[in-house]
Amino acid sequence: MAAYTLPDLPYDYAALEPAMSGEILQLHHDKHHAAYVKGANDTLEQIAETAENAGPAATVGLEKTLAFNLSGHVLHSIFWKNLSPDGGDRPDGELADAITEHFGSFESFSKRLSTATSSVQGSGWGVLGYEPVSGRLIIEQLYDHHGNVGVGSTPLLVFDAWEHAYYLQYRNVRPDYVTRLWDLVNWADVAARYQAAKSAGAASLLVP
Repeated sequence: MAAYTLPDLPYDYAALEPAMSGEILQLHHDKHHAAYVKGANDTLEQIAETAENAGPAATVGLEKTLAFNLSGHVLHSIFWKNLSPDGGDRPDGELADAITEHFGSFESFSKRLSTATSSVQGSGWGVLGYEPVSGRLIIEQLYDHHGNVGVGSTPLLVFDAWEHAYYLQYRNVRPDYVTRLWDLVNWADVAARYQAAKSAGAASLLVP
């Protein structure tokens, strides 16, 4: 049995137009995301077979491949739920307060996340995350699907900066695509992820 499965989209392919075309969304979900799911499952099988036949030391490169595909699966699964045809505007409540506390204002936060996403070198993601040791919100760039994120940090809002996410519609003008993503952000989903991350806390990361 496969360990990972492709989640259904929570909306129709055309639901995010005009900010994201139905053609891009279908290709992105059905081809690219599906490829990461298949890659993760295939690599798990290879790791098990290699460990049995060649020993654990031979699985090191495969474990990196698993991390790449699994991280791609996780980030895309978050990305679909971070977006909504009824999204946009800005958050309220505790999430809004936390954004003001850690970034000064929503405008400062949105500018920083937009810049992080637009300026990723090559392929990657811009991420709003929760860092549990300090209890603060952070903005990070991920290269490919993983990178400079503290152990235990939880992604709350992710912006896909891979070309397959936008090139058919926005060509090489990534900033225009990032600007339109703000019209789709499902702040209820982001807020729910923030509350879940806060509830989990840092206790399991720190030695008593």
